[in-house]
Amino acid sequence: MTNSRPLILLTGATGYVGGRLLTEFESRGMRLRCLTRRPDALVGRVGPTTQIAAGDVLDAPRVAAAMVGVDTAYYLVHAMGSKGAFTSEDRDAARTFGAAARTAGVRQIIYLGGLGSGHDLSDHLASRQEVGRVLAESGVPTIEFRAGIIIGSGSLAFDAMRALVRQLPIMIVPRWVGTLTQPIAIDDVIAYLAASADLTHVTAGVYEIGGPDRLSYGDLMTEYARQRGWRRKIIPVPVLTPRLSSLWLGLVTPVYARVARKMIDGLRNETIVRNDAARVAFPQVTPRGVQQAISEAIPTRNDAPTRWSDAVSSGGDWFGRPAPRTTPFVDDRVRRVSASADRAFAPIQRIGGRTGWYYGDRLWGLRGWIDLIIGGVGLRRGRRHPVDLAPGDTIDFWRVEHIEPGRRLRLVAEMKLPGTAWLEFIVTPLPDGAEIRQIASFAPSGIIGRLYWYAVAPFHQLLFPKMLERIAQAIPRTLHSEEQVR
Repeated sequence: MTNSRPLILLTGATGYVGGRLLTEFESRGMRLRCLTRRPDALVGRVGPTTQIAAGDVLDAPRVAAAMVGVDTAYYLVHAMGSKGAFTSEDRDAARTFGAAARTAGVRQIIYLGGLGSGHDLSDHLASRQEVGRVLAESGVPTIEFRAGIIIGSGSLAFDAMRALVRQLPIMIVPRWVGTLTQPIAIDDVIAYLAASADLTHVTAGVYEIGGPDRLSYGDLMTEYARQRGWRRKIIPVPVLTPRLSSLWLGLVTPVYARVARKMIDGLRNETIVRNDAARVAFPQVTPRGVQQAISEAIPTRNDAPTRWSDAVSSGGDWFGRPAPRTTPFVDDRVRRVSASADRAFAPIQRIGGRTGWYYGDRLWGLRGWIDLIIGGVGLRRGRRHPVDLAPGDTIDFWRVEHIEPGRRLRLVAEMKLPGTAWLEFIVTPLPDGAEIRQIASFAPSGIIGRLYWYAVAPFHQLLFPKMLERIAQAIPRTLHSEEQVR
């Protein structure tokens, strides 16, 4: 029997908000098609009836193909993490998306933008609101939700705030701590987005959404500290510029400097709800207050269903890297263990995050600090789950490029490098156990890349043999042979 329910196109399904909306729609049995640049990151995460379309919102032919037969299209992407001119990228992508929706006869576009008013909006907030206008100008009825800070485990702003409060008993902070905001819980954002797909008639327009509480960012941090039972002192100072603030935030929190600078620049603008259009149009949604939102966002462990760091904006273009033009340097090692392949793979699947890297964690930590100082992502993104992994997941300053449970894990580096680096583990079953192969490879970019490889080679000789040895030792009740180096 053919499913007669309308088809929904979802962008941003690998991101923080889009990933949760995907789960919500699948639980309702909605017909879904996900447009993503990272199809491998969705395989295994979506239900059997959810379609996956590979493509970029800047790629007009692929967007047009994804729009065929679509009733409602969700636009949940932005270029905040772009290394280039993110405002022009956002504008061009919205035009491409809107034009394709109009040509395909899409009934409505639903977009999540940002709260803020006035003529002195930050570039980030101004771009988010411009995207809403561009989508509406396409001629397709557009529902634009505008939200401020989203409270939820895995949220970019909430994770940054949580790290600040956790690590600094005395916080010397910029003046933006006094800016008013009206936070909203992630579950309430999802409720608004999901409810808009259920409308029997199109109600285009801008809907400002937020919880019932208006408070400063300083008050928000104080409330988080109170719920954790911590005593914290906040001292605002006028001398921290957005650039200095972003560098400081990048050193203290999991947010890296490029994204932090855009985020902090927007904190000077009040993000409060100024009309009740959302309450009138969506009476079925009753946003929760700040106390409840924070209480629900405090995780008992690192198991948020989606995280900001798993989105493309947290690390760059791993999915679209061109093939290396040079032959990579390779450090290749093998160790045999008297355990099944599944057992041998178990410690590999737990690598990074709280588990660490099995050997030389201080050296890995030093490399992470160096990466932060030069504008990279550093080590503190951690990992989504202590055991489970999927393509696209972040593991500190690596990202999962490929995983075959029990057999293979391939990581690509997102640290600042003069080239592209991979770390791969391959487990092969043997009659009397298994073989673990560890491959570190690096495709250099020019002479600087080659010099970099030769400079770090001595550290590889120190780290990688011991790492492989400790991985073997982490397998319970195993006897292993001498290491072989190829």
